[in-house]
Amino acid sequence: MSSANPSPLWQPDQHTAEHAKITRFQNWAAEHHGAPATGGYEALHRWSVEELETFWAAVAEWFDVRFSAPYARVLDDPGMPGAHWFPGARVNYAEHALRAAGERAGDPAIIHVDETHEPRTLSWAELRRQVGSLAAELRALGVRPGDRVSGYLPNIPQAAVALLASAAVGAVWTSCSPDFGARSVLDRFQQVEPVVLFTVDGYRYGGKEHDRRATVAELRRALPSLRAVVHVPLLGTQPPEGALDWSAVTAGDTPPRFEQVPFEHPLWVLYSSGTTGLPKAIVQSQGGILLEHLKQLGLHCDLGPGDRFFWYTSTGWMMWNFLVSGLLTGTTVILYDGSPGHPDTGAQWRVAARTGATFYGTSAAYVMACRKAGVHPSRDHDLSAIRCVATTGSPLPPDGFRWLHGVREDLWIASVSGGTDVCSCFAGAVATLPVHVGELQAACLGTDLQAWDPQGRPVVDEVGELVVTRPMPSMPIHFWNDPDGHRYHDSYFDTYPGVWRHGDWITITSRGSVVIHGRSDSTLNRQGVRMGSADIYEAVERLPEIRESLVIGIERPDGGYWMPLFVHLAPGAVLDDALRDRIGQTIRGNLSPRHVPDEIIEVPGIPHTLTGKRIEVPVKRLLQGTPVDKAVNPGSVDSVELLRFYEELAHERR
Repeated sequence: MSSANPSPLWQPDQHTAEHAKITRFQNWAAEHHGAPATGGYEALHRWSVEELETFWAAVAEWFDVRFSAPYARVLDDPGMPGAHWFPGARVNYAEHALRAAGERAGDPAIIHVDETHEPRTLSWAELRRQVGSLAAELRALGVRPGDRVSGYLPNIPQAAVALLASAAVGAVWTSCSPDFGARSVLDRFQQVEPVVLFTVDGYRYGGKEHDRRATVAELRRALPSLRAVVHVPLLGTQPPEGALDWSAVTAGDTPPRFEQVPFEHPLWVLYSSGTTGLPKAIVQSQGGILLEHLKQLGLHCDLGPGDRFFWYTSTGWMMWNFLVSGLLTGTTVILYDGSPGHPDTGAQWRVAARTGATFYGTSAAYVMACRKAGVHPSRDHDLSAIRCVATTGSPLPPDGFRWLHGVREDLWIASVSGGTDVCSCFAGAVATLPVHVGELQAACLGTDLQAWDPQGRPVVDEVGELVVTRPMPSMPIHFWNDPDGHRYHDSYFDTYPGVWRHGDWITITSRGSVVIHGRSDSTLNRQGVRMGSADIYEAVERLPEIRESLVIGIERPDGGYWMPLFVHLAPGAVLDDALRDRIGQTIRGNLSPRHVPDEIIEVPGIPHTLTGKRIEVPVKRLLQGTPVDKAVNPGSVDSVELLRFYEELAHERR
């Protein structure tokens, strides 16, 4: 694998490497904590996983994490699941996110852009004031540590303020993007029973206004736990009856008071769908996210005061939480609320240019769309401020690397990969290492990333399962409504006991870089938004014409993503254009426009395991060209003949 790309596409010059924050950290950690002074990043990474407790203590010290109560030790019971980090420590995430307000009150903390592409700023002082005012109002509403606060909001400053105010009072934040339909939102929010809901009246996307007031009314009816609803008038409407207005709850001037909570106190709930049942409600901790994001943003992304951090995302994706965490490093964060391609495919580059972004993150799919559309970012925009372009959501194909290199030859290209499950990266950006086409630079610090074969043996220069063999602070503290932990265990630890299996195929090369080959499970990853197949089935199979369905998401070598929906029709039903339209509208209205299938294909039946579960991963492998006898154990399925139909279909398509 590594011999395929002998020459780097990019490498840092001496000045960049010497002044990178990761270099300064290594020099300091060598002097104070016994880190290796020589051997570069490879040696630092090895030390960070072999001396896990020392490394994370060093991260906390380097970033001056303020523990209001000291920790007894760094890691108590290092097994997985069940590792406990920094027992005894008390801390607050929002306090650290607003630290820069003291020294840089008038500087921009947030730059907000909508589809007009005219940037507007929110200063550090104003951000702190709004958070303080809203936190006081939440307390007045009876919100206490551990209560859930939810947001049905686009990527706007109000969402960041609501997150920080919730964290300040020790509440647990959770959010969905307003392009999610009511059923999709309720499948998430009903699990956690929020006491406050922040909503918009609608949003603007693709040059159109989308009214969401009816959906909000449905959410209010279906969430009996709500004590208050806060209305953000993005489209200029009045608050509905019984709702508070955003301007009223942020009008005060109360300095923020930060609840000092245990290190492992829940910060937020993210949702990552499995293949059956409701989306998993993943709970991550205030302290775990604080340390992991300081490491990831402050060392790997090389961010600090003076930087401007832009990532195209929505509030329904973990990258939004990651983006807001840029504030932890004193960085100005750029929030873009709008279509990635309005008024044209080059829209994101225009936002990056107009806001002076120094670090710009996007999806691999967007990069490939720009390439296909013949976009010329550096010809059309002043991109001189950008040091790094990062991509995630799916693997960036080799042609994507080459296209970005053509935008500007001195661009640091950081393809990164991680997951909602840890709200961070397993592998990605390292400012001191070269970039090779098609490869992520390296495994991240403190992440014991390995590729394992089915027998649980590490492999190099071979495809294997992505595993993490030592705990990370941002791993979930638990899933919501999973009292005995069995769902958490089954999600990551049932294949290799005590070892996190993530569900990606990867190669770790002999030079230490990483190649991602796509999902090894059946999660649908569409434009970075993950959804389980069960959500699709639940919506589609309400239609009387559909007896059963099967949806598969396939990463293509050219960077595309093909998502066919196979339908087994009820007797007498016909798959005509009208039914295809109704299926698409059902998914669009109930779930997400992103998850409307690319193709709807009638099939003679849906294959199952002997226990009645739909077979998704084997069908995905068949569609990718794997023969039946290698894709599935024939003794575990109800119809091998049916699988041969899908194998033949795949053969015809290729």
